[in-house]
Amino acid sequence: MTILDWPQDDRPRERLIRLGASHLSDAELLAVFLRTGVTGKSAVDLARDLLKEFGSLSGMFAAPLSEFCRIHGLGQAKFAQLQAVLELSKRAIREELEEKVSLSNPQAVKDYLHLLFANRTYECFCVLFLDVQNKLITTEEMFRGTLTQASVYPREVAVRALHHHAASVIVAHNHPSGNCDPSAADKQLTAQLQQALQLLEIRVLDHFIVARAGIFSFAERGLL
Repeated sequence: MTILDWPQDDRPRERLIRLGASHLSDAELLAVFLRTGVTGKSAVDLARDLLKEFGSLSGMFAAPLSEFCRIHGLGQAKFAQLQAVLELSKRAIREELEEKVSLSNPQAVKDYLHLLFANRTYECFCVLFLDVQNKLITTEEMFRGTLTQASVYPREVAVRALHHHAASVIVAHNHPSGNCDPSAADKQLTAQLQQALQLLEIRVLDHFIVARAGIFSFAERGLL
């Protein structure tokens, strides 16, 4: 049975139009994106296969082309479309951060970071540079690899902050392992960054750790 055989009120696209996208499941939203299924499977069935194969939406977005195309019914065109959707989402949230005071909408910051790290299979460290009104100036990926207080150089973060005339920064890195809890090295790194930038009167507003399990905020936990 195809989706066209379903009662009209049960079809994902019609439900999205009637109720809004937030009322659809991940599989239903993917089905609207995929538009069609394959022989013997509806678009919703194909979407469920995708989520099962990659474990989550973030896992699907992070999948390389070769793995994505292993799913029957998918190919380079769908991969390109999906990556375009991901990039458009990043840019839309980035525009929101640039236009609004970022700290007035911490969820927007978290959403942006989730998208920023969505396709990273390696550990990396990014810095959000903010102006005196806490609006986003720009975001830079500064370090890659296994991150310790020895591999992230506060001096380089300070140099870039001065270059952008930033009044404050939000730092973030990911844990590809999936656990967002901070390590002792993460805590030590945060303290070193805070001390180094404080000498330049540049505030570290937060340090986020992004993982599939969630996102950890040093500021929310009283660690900054």
